[in-house]
Amino acid sequence: MTKKKALDEKKADDRKEDVKKETIKKGDVKKEARTEKKTGKGKAAKKAEKKTAKPKDPVFTVGKRKRAIARARFKKGKGVIKINSKPLELVQPEMIRLKIMEPLVIAGDSYRGFDVKISVKGGGPMSQAEAIRMAIARGLVELIGGDLKQKYLTYDKNLLVYDPRRTEPHKPPHSSWGARRYKQRSKR
Repeated sequence: MTKKKALDEKKADDRKEDVKKETIKKGDVKKEARTEKKTGKGKAAKKAEKKTAKPKDPVFTVGKRKRAIARARFKKGKGVIKINSKPLELVQPEMIRLKIMEPLVIAGDSYRGFDVKISVKGGGPMSQAEAIRMAIARGLVELIGGDLKQKYLTYDKNLLVYDPRRTEPHKPPHSSWGARRYKQRSKR
């Protein structure tokens, strides 16, 4: 029995030493990673480069509002913006054109290095305009970055964030009356 206890104790000591060696190795790896970050070499530095690298050309974004869906394609160019193959300058009425141009005005001249092709379907004219501006804003944030996202959020949150509100369905049997039932009337 004593030999067996001695062997068990020896195995336990060996295990403790192995654990200590492993923790020392892990500590060395952490130290190496820290030094690699400082010197700019190694895997950690490469990962940091990937995060800061600009996205590949072209960039695709989507904007939605109610039933309208706008798909935008950004590529390097002269700053031409076309909506369903129609230049932005020809969009009528002017109120809708100004609504679409909001993210461009906030971004300044930095958007002029990209051509934007937008296809939009569904919804009404105003919801299409809001879907287009969301697609443009999301694309510019992805391409330009920096503090542009914060500018958009302080100006109007719906430039970047999807709005889930929908109209309430009309109720049968009087669906032509609207979504809500008429008020109950008393006969006496």
